[in-house]
Amino acid sequence: MRFQLAVAALLAGGLLQAADVAASSQTTFSRDVLPVLQKNCQGCHRPGQIAPMSFLSYKDARPWAKAMKTAVLSRKMPPWSADSRYGPYLNDRSLKQPEIDAIVRWADGGAPEGDLKDAPPAVSFPEGWLIQPDVIVEGPVTDVPASPKNNVLEWITVIMPTGFTKDTWVTSVQIKPEHAAIAHHICIGYVPHQPNVKYGLGVWADLPRDAEGAAMPEKGPTFVGRGQGRAAENPDAAAIFAESGISGGSAQDCYLPGNVAADYRPLNAAKLIPAGYDIVFNVHYTPNGTAATDHVKVGFTVAKEPPRRRYVSLLISAPTDSKTFAIPPNDPNWQSPHAEATFREDVELVYMMPHMHVRGKDTTWTLEYPDGRKQVVLDVPHYDFNWQMGYDTSIRVPKGTRLRVDAHYDNSLNNKFNPNPSRTVYYGQMTWEEMMSPFFGVVVDPGADVHKLIDSPVAFVSGGA
Repeated sequence: MRFQLAVAALLAGGLLQAADVAASSQTTFSRDVLPVLQKNCQGCHRPGQIAPMSFLSYKDARPWAKAMKTAVLSRKMPPWSADSRYGPYLNDRSLKQPEIDAIVRWADGGAPEGDLKDAPPAVSFPEGWLIQPDVIVEGPVTDVPASPKNNVLEWITVIMPTGFTKDTWVTSVQIKPEHAAIAHHICIGYVPHQPNVKYGLGVWADLPRDAEGAAMPEKGPTFVGRGQGRAAENPDAAAIFAESGISGGSAQDCYLPGNVAADYRPLNAAKLIPAGYDIVFNVHYTPNGTAATDHVKVGFTVAKEPPRRRYVSLLISAPTDSKTFAIPPNDPNWQSPHAEATFREDVELVYMMPHMHVRGKDTTWTLEYPDGRKQVVLDVPHYDFNWQMGYDTSIRVPKGTRLRVDAHYDNSLNNKFNPNPSRTVYYGQMTWEEMMSPFFGVVVDPGADVHKLIDSPVAFVSGGA
């Protein structure tokens, strides 16, 4: 009997020990999943941000366990479009395989919460701002109608004061619309103050458009640039609009879905905004059936002393004329004319951002060095207009190097975002038209002439001012 009791005790102890081991090896939200969400997901998946659900807590995330598993296995989330074979990409937010495995095991295991004592401290997010600005500048106020004609609200150019009374080096910039759901993009530039400018009064071009809202190049250039609308009331803003070309005159810093702030501090760099300069805003809204009044604000962090390096924003483009850029109907793989730039000085390439619209399919960026060597520095095989992603890098680019950007478009039924595959698509401002506008950033010495860094058929350059 004593022997039997001893055996039973050993068996019971073994079972309890096995249960303890199983419990400790079980994948839980608190210990295994929450750290992954904090690092890669909560920036968007929290109240007030662009994701449709919050992942701040177990209660928030638990109903989405199976959907999370599907999203990470397909690598749909977190959004990251670049091919990892190229780069380097310093801000790669795609999940590593162990992180994917943790979410899958958690979902397959019943999505347990685990011990709260295993959870890391909650992340503290700035309320409404990502950069905790030193200075906030008031931007324009725009009435966005619920349903304008053809659902088109043309790009609007507005000038506002910076309020800077001395030369100011800014180390990060965030443009914050009040109603992000209708903000297609908001870009800004910095211009010398003109004595006759009227602050806050927008101008725009009324482009000839068909019943679907597409511009009609046969009735005039896609980018009219005449400063119509209320241009006569604000001639300085109208002149800036007329000179703006494809960038709206203000593509130095932009708010775009998935790309809401620019931070130059990790680069030991800054942009210079001279004393008394104004900000020119290029605002583009996409009405969604509900009227709204949007108030834009711009936050800056400011350097306490001159930086070691100067950040320069650049924008090039494929040709925009309707004879050269015309995507045929039902073409699943139309190759755009390329965009290019040749560097006139040694620079460090630190940022790349493709920009196309809903028919954009893929894009490849190639550096061609003076010795003939070629290097692919960015390849996006599956471009997604819904995520205007920027890619941080660090590549020394010697004088004489040529940057070439190639892209393809899918104007077929296979493209689920295509509003009408049966029509020819031209270069234009609206999402149902197209663009091929690569943005990139470089850092140079503070005294460099930022307006003479590149040669390009179509280019816009800014180091602040």
